[in-house]
Amino acid sequence: MLELNTPAPDFTLPDADGKMVSLSDFAGKKVVLYFYPKDNTPGCTRQACAFGENYAEFKNRNIAVIGISKDSVASHRKFADKYDLPFILLADTELSAIQAYGVWQEKKLYGKVSMGVVRTTFIIDEKGMIEKIMPKVKPDTNATEILAAL
Repeated sequence: MLELNTPAPDFTLPDADGKMVSLSDFAGKKVVLYFYPKDNTPGCTRQACAFGENYAEFKNRNIAVIGISKDSVASHRKFADKYDLPFILLADTELSAIQAYGVWQEKKLYGKVSMGVVRTTFIIDEKGMIEKIMPKVKPDTNATEILAAL
């Protein structure tokens, strides 16, 4: 598990347009990096829309917002277009960043055990260090909790 005040693992993944984006591209800028299970599911949609609704405030504070799931580039494009999401969505189909950040975990739903992405948010400071880890966040309040914390 990652710890506070340690370097955030760098990654390079395609965005919703297929353009490669690295965490290191945001050096000198605070980053809200959130991992979520799946595009177009109820909780993930509410979380993404909440980030979208609060995006102007993040932008005013010079904070980048990046969402990562194991969905494809095409899925992210449809998701971003459908809900007019103004921030970056990255496709991690190989689970490289998802595993590097330790959010690929065993989950239980109705007694069934499976592996999946546990909804987790990281705040990364301007020097690329992990400033805050928010495990098992609530989709509806994640964006406003981050703004309040910052």
